Amino acid sequence: MKPTLPQGTRDFSAEVVRKRNYIFNKIRTVFELYGFQPLETPAMENLETLMGKYGEEGDKLIFKILNNGLDNPAKHSKAKEDFEKILEGKNTTGITERALRYDLTIPFARYVAMNHGQLSFPFKRHQIQPVWRADRPQRGRYREFYQCDADVVGSTSLLNEVELTNIYATVFEKLGVAVEIKINSRKILTALAEICGGADKMMDITIAIDKLDKIGIEKVKEELQQRGLNDEQVALIEQYLLIEGNNVEKLIKLKELIGSNKTGNKGIDEIEFILNYQTTNHKLQTDFTLARGLNYYTGIIFEVKAKDAQMGSIGGGGRYDDLTGLFGVPNIPGVGISFGVDRIYDVMEELKLFPEAVQTGTQVLFFNLGEAESKTAFGLMQQLRGKGISCEIFHEQAKFDKQFKYADKKGIPFAVIIGTKEMEEGTAVIKNLKTGEQQSILQSDLQAFSF
Repeated sequence: MKPTLPQGTRDFSAEVVRKRNYIFNKIRTVFELYGFQPLETPAMENLETLMGKYGEEGDKLIFKILNNGLDNPAKHSKAKEDFEKILEGKNTTGITERALRYDLTIPFARYVAMNHGQLSFPFKRHQIQPVWRADRPQRGRYREFYQCDADVVGSTSLLNEVELTNIYATVFEKLGVAVEIKINSRKILTALAEICGGADKMMDITIAIDKLDKIGIEKVKEELQQRGLNDEQVALIEQYLLIEGNNVEKLIKLKELIGSNKTGNKGIDEIEFILNYQTTNHKLQTDFTLARGLNYYTGIIFEVKAKDAQMGSIGGGGRYDDLTGLFGVPNIPGVGISFGVDRIYDVMEELKLFPEAVQTGTQVLFFNLGEAESKTAFGLMQQLRGKGISCEIFHEQAKFDKQFKYADKKGIPFAVIIGTKEMEEGTAVIKNLKTGEQQSILQSDLQAFSF
């Protein structure tokens, strides 16, 4: 049988891993620079931890894990009943009690709820781990992918939102990716729902608006009508979605539309605070079409898009002022952002933004030209490794051509050649495989050579 991968998953070669690590390291460095500390949580969570936290659409994408022990003959009859419930879209502990994590935010909230007595607030954590979603695979969308999150809990201060926008700006500047950082507020969307007849319409409106980029405004209007909104309400939402201009102009038009709605005006005040706090952050843009279709957001929401590549969002997040309340620990506010590393990788690859040095693994290949020669080469190689220089020796005595081809295929920039003549003279030939230049130096000087 020909081996295959599960759909929506990938193997990563050494070249890809190095490029991905380049992204991870840039993000991690900035997280640490802003005082965030690392955290890791298990790949799986109890199903009840995850279900009901991501909205109707999100719950459908959770990968459930079958319970072990289902091969017990005594359980076959009950298992059959339970499977029938699963097929109906219901959950049953007889079949599944656990699931792969959908994101890093809910596991983080669960961690805070379990450990809040020992934590020092505000608690700032960063987390870089894989997540899983039973989504339809396509460009930039996978079933297994990494998220890089930074969250602050235990503080309602909007300074946290200001800092998070600066983390986005700093990371993408370091990566060389030109981006638009967009903000909106769920309070404004709540106000829109209230104006359209009630806050209970909030999720119907946000789920439809969240699809605007994918399906266009006419399809969004159709979906809103299917979700029970009348023509007048749909027209108001369309007017809202068509607000244009710079940040100041958009806010003026929004104030006219929102009127005296207290919730909406509070959302506008929050956006103005962030915009006014750092006027130099030219990347920050208001976008009132931004919805972030997850249940738990309550205030400011973020989304990041690359300017020069056709790609969905490469980052997103927002405020969730009672997320831990879902786990019986109320009144711990929080706000966080996430980086979509897989999409960032695709953008950087498309725009050729990875530095050439990122792809270099082994720096020096010692040729194998005989037993005595390789023994000398091995000793010198270990000295270089002790200096932090990545080296390897060809695994067997072979013709020059074969060893040069090996170095070329692996992208090794330097070769050290020690043959009979070099053994007698105590020298080594160093060849720059990119330029073709070579020189002979004393073996004792090898450690001081600038590879």
